[in-house]
Amino acid sequence: MELDAVKSSYRRWAPVYDATFGRITRMGRNRAVETINASRGRVLEVGVGTGLSLSRYAPHLEVTGIDYSDDMLDVARRRVDNEQLRQVCELRQMDAQTLDFPDGHFDTVVAMYLVSVVPNPERVMAEVARVCKPGGQVIIVNHFARERGFLAWVERLFAPLADKLGWHSDFERARIMGEPSLEVAEERRMAPFGLFTFLRLQKT
Repeated sequence: MELDAVKSSYRRWAPVYDATFGRITRMGRNRAVETINASRGRVLEVGVGTGLSLSRYAPHLEVTGIDYSDDMLDVARRRVDNEQLRQVCELRQMDAQTLDFPDGHFDTVVAMYLVSVVPNPERVMAEVARVCKPGGQVIIVNHFARERGFLAWVERLFAPLADKLGWHSDFERARIMGEPSLEVAEERRMAPFGLFTFLRLQKT
């Protein structure tokens, strides 16, 4: 997907995202935040969207959120103001492919339901690894394509509609596993129906 298509898609999704896709992705999002809450320091949420996860972060963390969609960020900013989320330090409009942060700046970088949306996920993973501290963690929650079965057929069926859906239904896990400084520390399938995968990567 090109960036203009991403922006257009999420302009349509912004008003209804929480009540639709937000419900489907809740369990994976909660799992990611629970893992992060057990750590300390600075957290970067890449693709923060409407800020559905922000209220769940523990108060001892310093959370920064970025997103390419201004429409989604407007919802997130209202959420932070209305709920007085003091753990959220900053929300910024930014392209995940060119993060405007110094090397090794964050203890945790998390990207939930993002890597199958961006035009160049390999570049996003390189940037995520760059801004993560050595010894820090990178958490990815996403849908990855299956090789066989009925769901694999459905994924291929919907693949041409990526620009309308706002994500690639046939996205391959291998596309985000090429960053040499990141090693898999934990991986598990998430509900509903194992559609999503939780990945925790350690930066060496």
